[in-house]
Amino acid sequence: MTTNNLPQEEASCPAEGILKQLSGKWKPQIFRLALDGPVRFNSLLRQLPGSNKQSVATALKEMEEADILVKTVVQEKPLHIEYTLSEKGQAMVSVFRSMEGFLN
Repeated sequence: MTTNNLPQEEASCPAEGILKQLSGKWKPQIFRLALDGPVRFNSLLRQLPGSNKQSVATALKEMEEADILVKTVVQEKPLHIEYTLSEKGQAMVSVFRSMEGFLN
């Protein structure tokens, strides 16, 4: 079902946008791991059993494009990339924590 077929009240639901941005393969898990601070690609692969490079890279790219994560190239040896929550991502933390509370 697309949003074009939804009544106006449902199509403009604020939670819908947040859920769309955090839905998808590995995105909720990546978001949860980024809550604790910067995460690196290989660290994510180790912490996400069953994941693969392509699916994690795709999720990271989509989260960066949605302004949930910020990608930073750290100019240290060895050169590496870290992903941190953006301002928008930080603003979503309380909503994410609330959703976690429903499971407990």
